[in-house]
Amino acid sequence: MTITIAENVAKRAGLTEADILLRIALELFKEEKVTLGQAAQIAEMHQALFQKELAKRKIPIHYGLQELENDMRTINRLNANR
Repeated sequence: MTITIAENVAKRAGLTEADILLRIALELFKEEKVTLGQAAQIAEMHQALFQKELAKRKIPIHYGLQELENDMRTINRLNANR
């Protein structure tokens, strides 16, 4: 998908393309419309840098029971392969 924002509008708002992508990614992540990885991809950032942006803005990472269970299965599988 391509979104076009008139350059004069972005300039008037004082936003670069990177700023706009980051703001879109942050909002979609906050609304739980996209995952952490997807949001980082939208923002065109490495996931670790995107997480730093979340921390800077005090936006919590969505980490529920399902994510914990998935991580535990992965850890157990990795430990079994040692």
